Amino acid sequence: MKSDLGDLDSFVAVAEAGGFRDAARLTGGSASGLSEAVRRLETRLGVRLLNRTTRSVLPTEAGRHLLERVAPALREVESALDGVHGFRDRPAGTLRLNVPVSVEKIVLPEILPPFLAAYPEIRLDVTAEDEFVDLLAAGCDAGIRYDERLEQDMIAVPIGPRIQRFGAAAAPAYLDRRGRPQHPHDLLDHACMRFRFSSGVRPLWEFERDGEVVRIDPTGQLEVQPAGAIDLAIKAAIGGVGIVTSFEDWLRPHFISGALEPVLEDWWPSFSGPFLYYPGRRLVPAPLRAFIDFIKAPAAIR
Repeated sequence: MKSDLGDLDSFVAVAEAGGFRDAARLTGGSASGLSEAVRRLETRLGVRLLNRTTRSVLPTEAGRHLLERVAPALREVESALDGVHGFRDRPAGTLRLNVPVSVEKIVLPEILPPFLAAYPEIRLDVTAEDEFVDLLAAGCDAGIRYDERLEQDMIAVPIGPRIQRFGAAAAPAYLDRRGRPQHPHDLLDHACMRFRFSSGVRPLWEFERDGEVVRIDPTGQLEVQPAGAIDLAIKAAIGGVGIVTSFEDWLRPHFISGALEPVLEDWWPSFSGPFLYYPGRRLVPAPLRAFIDFIKAPAAIR
């Protein structure tokens, strides 16, 4: 039985978005147009694919089965069409990336302007979140994560600085008032701003010097989720609330301005930089291939 690919695409968009309005916003179409497309598909197949209520739109059992089979196939079709763009003078199409907030703030601002200038027909769609995601389920071409978060079956390419550090900082006035820590254990007597992931996990603070690793579980008045509120924590530190930890690159502008002062700098741990990763598919979309080649090229020839 032949089905219109446009109707199938509309069904996948609605099922993955969980509603017609959200799908319309993501696809640039209209909710009524998507609803009509799904109705045509259900009529053609003779089975209900979506259960619609005033609060939600969820796939039926038949809809879930169709979604599991069709969504990857449609993405392969899109990838194949994007691959055809590679035969044009300049690659074109949409590149969808899922990245951590730290990469969005620190790494991408130096890379994206020259990349987009070099490839004016490529449109970039970036989602910033710290939780690990299933790239295919999220509709992304590639992601950026650190090596401890990479899946084994992904192809990984280094991007951005290869060595980074995680630092601690506080306002000079706070340190004048509470004292300057000389050892990580001194932080247990300070107000420390903690990060909490959506899973509820609060990562310990880790420090390292001359092979000695110290992990502590400090306390404080402010706790935030890193994905959306790290800027709030840094501003609170500037305001004298306490000590904050973050990427050194994120803190450096405030060191330069004098708003923050490094804390225990000789204990800051270093780690390897991030990687661009993507599924080892037979067809790599032309926009992604262009981006991979761009970040592999020496900066001097970009």
